[in-house]
Amino acid sequence: MSASPGSDWTNARLVEECRQGNQQAWHVLVDRYKNLIYSIALRYGAPHQDAADIFQRVCLDLFNEIPRLRDAEALQGWLIRVTTHKCYHWKRRQSSRESGWDEDDMATRSPEAVTPPDMVAELEREQLVQDAIAQLPPRCREMIELLFFESPPLPYAEVAQRLRLAQGSIGFIRGRCLERLRKILEAKGF
Repeated sequence: MSASPGSDWTNARLVEECRQGNQQAWHVLVDRYKNLIYSIALRYGAPHQDAADIFQRVCLDLFNEIPRLRDAEALQGWLIRVTTHKCYHWKRRQSSRESGWDEDDMATRSPEAVTPPDMVAELEREQLVQDAIAQLPPRCREMIELLFFESPPLPYAEVAQRLRLAQGSIGFIRGRCLERLRKILEAKGF
């Protein structure tokens, strides 16, 4: 295909391009889900280095599984299950080194039993919001990230400086960007 892969490409299109060896499509696909994968590992209590190892193992599984993937649009759920499974086994290994969890109890439980369904639903919602933010125009995306994802929160003066805008225009532009985000989320069924 002539166009470069972008955040507006569907999973089906990205997966098909990956099957054909398009490395740019692979990078877009991994970038699309990296926050989801990392957030699951961090919720399991994995330190950043272990979360990075889990991320790499999940990506390796995805790379190996892409040729057999039947429903690319169900990829998000597949990634949640695989990541949860890897985190579950990471946690089991940790429990053998620490006294926090009863390993005999863990051995009889599946990864799904350890991950509450509401956590999976929350992860899916978070990914949906991340996907919607990625579809925003670059200026809106940057503003949303600066206003809502920085810790500690940035004052309007700093946001205005970074975006090279007048401080008084931040509220108006923020409102327009949030409205665009709301429309994207509604179109996705959020």
